[in-house]
Amino acid sequence: MYTAAITGTGVFTPSETITNAELVEAYNAYADKINAENAEAIAAGSFTALPQSSEEFIFKASGIEQRYVMDKAGILNPEIMYPQLRQRDDSEPGIMAEIALDAAKKALKQACKTAEDVDLVICAASNMERAYPAVAIEIQDLLGIKGFAFDMNVACSSATFGIQTAVDMIRSGSIRAALVVNPEICSGHLEWRDRDCHFIFGDVATATLVERIEDAKGDHFEVLSTRCATEFSNNIRNNNGFLRRSRPDGVKDRRDMQFMQNGRKVFKEVLPMVSQHIADHMADEGIQRQELKRLWLHQANKSMNDFIGKKTLGRTPVADEQPNILQDYANTSSAGSIIAFSKYSDDLSTGDLGLICSFGAGYSVGSVILRRHSA
Repeated sequence: MYTAAITGTGVFTPSETITNAELVEAYNAYADKINAENAEAIAAGSFTALPQSSEEFIFKASGIEQRYVMDKAGILNPEIMYPQLRQRDDSEPGIMAEIALDAAKKALKQACKTAEDVDLVICAASNMERAYPAVAIEIQDLLGIKGFAFDMNVACSSATFGIQTAVDMIRSGSIRAALVVNPEICSGHLEWRDRDCHFIFGDVATATLVERIEDAKGDHFEVLSTRCATEFSNNIRNNNGFLRRSRPDGVKDRRDMQFMQNGRKVFKEVLPMVSQHIADHMADEGIQRQELKRLWLHQANKSMNDFIGKKTLGRTPVADEQPNILQDYANTSSAGSIIAFSKYSDDLSTGDLGLICSFGAGYSVGSVILRRHSA
C-alpha cells in the first residue's frame, strides 16, 4: 500500500468580475421591465410582481461581495441575463477543457512535475458541457498525458470525491499520480433572473495533483484519510438533461432547467450532516479538535461555514483557521474548498493538520484530512 500526498494545486480565475452593485442594477432593471409588462395582471392579482434586490440583501444572505465570470456582458444585459460564450468548432478545445488546462499546468508546475508523471485525469465538476467524449479525456489529450481519464459529477462535492478516488488508486498501486480538475462555469446553470439566487455563483477552475508521497519534490500534504457520504434530497436540483426534448414542454424556458434550491431546508439539513461527518471522521482517525490547524471548507455561504467551523473546533474560529474566499469568488461549486486550500496553506508548519471539506447537492459531503510536510 502506498501513501498519497497532495503536491500541487492550481487556480484559473476569469478576467471579468461582477460586483454586487452591478448585479443589483441589472436584476432590478429586469424586474422593472417584467413588472411593467405585467402591470394589469399584477393589479388583478393573477401575477406576482418580481421583488427588487439590493447589495445589503446579498451580503447579509451570503457574505459575497463579487464574483468572477466568463462573460459579464450577457449576464448584466436585462434582455439576456445569461453568459454568451463563443460557439466553438468541434476541432477546437472546449471551454471547460481550456480553463482546466490552465489550472492543471499551474498544479504541475508547483509540484515540479510534467505530463509524463501523471497516469490519470479526473474532471470532477457540477456540470459537463457535453455528454461525450469525456471532458477529462480532452484535458488529458491537451496535456499530453498517457493512461486514462474520466468525468465525475457529485455537484459541489465533486473535488473531494475526486481526490478520494485518486487517493484510493494511488494506495492500491494502480496509478502513480492523478490530476483532479474542477472547471466550474456556474454562471451557465444559474438563474440570474431569480432574486433569491441570482447572486450565488461565480466561475473558476481548480486542479489538484495527487501522487505517491515518495515522489514528492517539494513541500506537500500527506493524505491521512478521506471520507465521503451521500443522502438523497430534492432540495438542490437541476432538471436539465439529455431527455429534455422527449418530454412535454421540454424545450420551453422552464425554471427547473436551471439551479434551484430550497435554501432554508438546505441550511437546516446540510449543516448537521456536515458537522457530524467531520466529527466522526476526526474521531475515527484519533484527531482532537485542538490539533486541527486549518479548515478549508466549501465556499457556499459565510453563515454555513461559520456554523461548521464553530461545531468542528468547539469555538468561533479565528480568521486564519477557517479562511473564506467566497467574498471574492462567490460560490464556485466543487472548486471553492480547493481555492481556499490553494491560497491558504503555504503558511502551515511541518506536522500541522488540516481538513478539506465540501458539501452540496445530493446531499453529498466529502472530507480529506491532511498533514503538512516540508521538502
